[in-house]
Amino acid sequence: MNTVNPERTANPGHPVLDVVKERYSPYIFSGDPVEKDKLLSCLEAARWAASGFNEQPWRYIVADRGDTEAWKKALSCLVEANQAWAKNAGVLILACAKKTFTYNGSPNPTYFHDLGLAGANFTLQAQSLGLHVHMMAGIDADAIRTRYEVPEDYEPHTAIALGYADKPENGDPELAERDQGPRERKPLEEWVFGTSWGQSSPSL
Repeated sequence: MNTVNPERTANPGHPVLDVVKERYSPYIFSGDPVEKDKLLSCLEAARWAASGFNEQPWRYIVADRGDTEAWKKALSCLVEANQAWAKNAGVLILACAKKTFTYNGSPNPTYFHDLGLAGANFTLQAQSLGLHVHMMAGIDADAIRTRYEVPEDYEPHTAIALGYADKPENGDPELAERDQGPRERKPLEEWVFGTSWGQSSPSL
C-alpha cells in the first residue's frame, strides 16, 4: 500500500508540515479497503474542526466498498465522470451541511466554510495515515437529498473519495496523465494583500 509518492510531493516556498507537502488528490486508487481504525481517525479529526458558534454543521454519509448496496447507492450520487475513477476508492463520503444555527434557527453564514474546515482536517489526518483523499464537487445533490431523505435544512455539497493511491500505470491512461500533471500554486504575492486590493502585503 502506498504511503508517500515522492514524485507528487510539493516544493513549497516556505516550511510547511510534511502532510501538507505530500497531500495530493489522486484519480487512480488501488481498490484496497480502508481499515476501520484509520477511517475512524479521519472522522475524529473532522469532528474536532473549528466552526462558528461550535455549530459543527457538517454531516457525512459514509459508504464502505465492502458493503455492496451502500457502495452502489453512494457511487450513483456522483456525476458519471467521477464514478469512473471513484469506484476504486475504499470509502465514499457524501458531505452535507446544516444551513441554520441550531440555537436560534437563523441562517448560518459560515456553514459551507465550516464544512470545508472539517474536510481539511479529515484530509490531513488521512494523509498522515498513508491514505489519500480526493474531494469532489461533481455530485447529484437532488439524488442525495431524495435517496437519503436529507432534511430541507441540510444541503448536500461535496463528496470525498478515501483510499490508497495506486501507480499511474495501473490506471486509465487519461487519468494517469492527470495524476502525473505538474503541481502548481499561485505565489503568495498574487493573493495576500496589504493596504489595498491587489497590492501585495508588506508581510511577505
